[in-house]
Amino acid sequence: MVVDDHPMWRDAVARDLATAGFDVVATAGDGPQAVRRARAAAPDVLVLDLNLPGLPGVAVCKELVGENPALRVLVLSASGEHADVLEAVKSGATGYLVKSASTEELLAAVRSTAAGDPVFTPGLAGLVLGEYRRLAAEPAPAAPAPGSSAPEAPRLTDRETQVLRLVAKGLSYKQIAERLVISHRTVQNHVQNTLGKLQLHNRVELVRYAIERGLDDA
Repeated sequence: MVVDDHPMWRDAVARDLATAGFDVVATAGDGPQAVRRARAAAPDVLVLDLNLPGLPGVAVCKELVGENPALRVLVLSASGEHADVLEAVKSGATGYLVKSASTEELLAAVRSTAAGDPVFTPGLAGLVLGEYRRLAAEPAPAAPAPGSSAPEAPRLTDRETQVLRLVAKGLSYKQIAERLVISHRTVQNHVQNTLGKLQLHNRVELVRYAIERGLDDA
């Protein structure tokens, strides 16, 4: 699904995606329309502009990903401002591409986003990982009161821990699969199992969890 308030741009992106073999299930030109149509069309990937009338793109992303954590969101924005990128990632976006990207870069980004791999315009990936580290350094929630039973930490398999460690280092699922000599699908399955065990919702929360435990330095 493609969301952008400029009709010519929106139509061009939708046309490029359809020509490349993607099934474009819906388009929308403002925030509220995007939320309504996404709920009805249930896309796998949302290509989303940030600057939308009615409801900003980050609010659209937060609302839709909150309802459906499996939704992948690729932000396609004219802005490469660091604050916009970080806000989009915190709202649940899987990737962030600036509109100066080529059609080939867009198509590759949509494919990666659909696979759950984070995609960022060159120069922004390090910024996002740095923000994960900053979030991980923030004080943890207060410990349970004395006498109350703290839930036991979930037990991950050795392979799940290996995958989690590589996710925390910023590797894509494809790179992890090559490093561990397993299939891309197996990596995805390990990540989904880990998310379930840790009661986390997306890769952003997973990376933060791993960094909090120092797994990115292991």
